[in-house]
Amino acid sequence: MLDRLFRLLGLVVIVVSLVSGWLLMDIRQFVDTPLALPEHGVDYEIGPGMGVIRIATDLERHGILTHARYLSWYARWQGDVIDIKAGRYRLEPGLTPRRLLKLLHSGAVIQYPITVPEGYTFKQLRELLDINPEIDHRYANATNAEIMAALGRPGAHPEGLFFPDTYHFTARSTDLSILQRAMEAMQVHLDAAWQGRAEGLPYKSPYEALIMASIIEKETSLEEERTRIAGVFVRRLEHRMRLQTDPTVIYGLGDRFHGNLHRRDLKADTPYNTYVHRGLPPTPIAMPGLASIDAALHPDEGESLYFVSKGDGSHQFSDTLKDHLKAVRRYQLGEES
Repeated sequence: MLDRLFRLLGLVVIVVSLVSGWLLMDIRQFVDTPLALPEHGVDYEIGPGMGVIRIATDLERHGILTHARYLSWYARWQGDVIDIKAGRYRLEPGLTPRRLLKLLHSGAVIQYPITVPEGYTFKQLRELLDINPEIDHRYANATNAEIMAALGRPGAHPEGLFFPDTYHFTARSTDLSILQRAMEAMQVHLDAAWQGRAEGLPYKSPYEALIMASIIEKETSLEEERTRIAGVFVRRLEHRMRLQTDPTVIYGLGDRFHGNLHRRDLKADTPYNTYVHRGLPPTPIAMPGLASIDAALHPDEGESLYFVSKGDGSHQFSDTLKDHLKAVRRYQLGEES
């Protein structure tokens, strides 16, 4: 009887060993076999608190994973059961369960880019955020004042305070978090540029330099002209001449501007009309890039006091009013000199 019991026990041990060995081999093969992913891959969302068991079951239900329990067992054996980072991951063809767990453990979630162009207004920036489907639009219906208060700048005018650049964010990042990063970036760039500014500039603060930079940004897109235009405006300020720059007039008109400036527009008494008021406008009129900020703080040292568009994106600069009027007749009125 005892011999039969030992033989039975031995048989059980052999069977268990064989099954365990087979199961171990099957799991090893499983963890290095690519998941059943489509050719274009899959974006997969891991919600807060989701564990390996739930993830494995969900992937099996969608036909991506063959053995949910295998993944759970392997994860437990590896010690990565609870160390999963929430977020949206890109699952590419060829991804194995072993590499899947490493990916989810790494937290290498998808980063989405959003590019804020130089020269955009705050209104355009908000529209850019509002149409992005990956952003959590918590402040889509907030007023500008409410947004600035939430950013810790109550009462501040938002125009020009955000740095135009490409920002990368994870899925469901809030609009406010992106604005916060852009505002902090502008402050860093402006402070650094202000510390290295040229001497004798007619600005009382970095904010006034930012206002000038925004005007330069709207006046030209040509790198080689930025410092020349900055020089013209700085000299006009020093001579107490009105800046007489169209972009400030257009900004002041707001929704009343329909594509063309008229003589009556140049007489409109808005705080931004630099044909009517001397000095800088009260706020920036757009988001200047670093090149325009640097130009505002390192203007050209020439003699020009005027410039006029040539119609091809470049400008003709003049030292005297006489030469300027000749340039206007040639490039704006089409008259031969």
